[in-house]
Amino acid sequence: MPFWTLNLLRPLVRLFSRIFFRIEFRGEEHIPLAGPLIITPNHVTYLDPFLVSIPIRRRIYYMTWDRIFHIPVISTLARLLGAFPVRIDVADKSALARSLRHLGEQAAVMIFPEGGRTPDGRLQRFRNGAFRLALGTGAALLPVSISGAFAVWPKHRRWPRPGNIRITYHSPVLPRPFQTQTPENFRQESRRLASEVHDSIQSALDPIVDTPAPASR
Repeated sequence: MPFWTLNLLRPLVRLFSRIFFRIEFRGEEHIPLAGPLIITPNHVTYLDPFLVSIPIRRRIYYMTWDRIFHIPVISTLARLLGAFPVRIDVADKSALARSLRHLGEQAAVMIFPEGGRTPDGRLQRFRNGAFRLALGTGAALLPVSISGAFAVWPKHRRWPRPGNIRITYHSPVLPRPFQTQTPENFRQESRRLASEVHDSIQSALDPIVDTPAPASR
């Protein structure tokens, strides 16, 4: 699907989201307009890629769970929107190569560092792929917090319901250049990037909205 077509659809998606989810965007000034970029939101619902993309006016490619591409119609739509499959249970060299190509073309790639949707509304432990990719390419990381979406569409619910969603774009996190690159330096810098992105995302999550109520006894 041509990028200009996506721009035509953008106002309609924004309008629907405002009506159905009363969506609110914060920190849009932090979104880089050019250069290689890895967008790293927390992952709550199947709608996350669409909602996060609304104010981002540049081409985005989406690293997406490979099982989505086995679903008729949805798989076709996903590919038209720029999604490409990744196997989350193994080190997927094909997905890595595709990401490297897009970043080398100065594009943006969206990767959910949790790997899958949160089962309980809480921010989950991060996988290392996005941060190693940033170190290998020099791409900036854009942390994005999605708050309120768990109340709208928890993992156990079949369809979403109206609610309030807030999406916050944080200051980009940049990899530091190595004076001497060693495996240990690489691991330490990867952990630093992951920790900084994790803390940024967590800072804008509402513990009341984004975690379930305690079970009644």
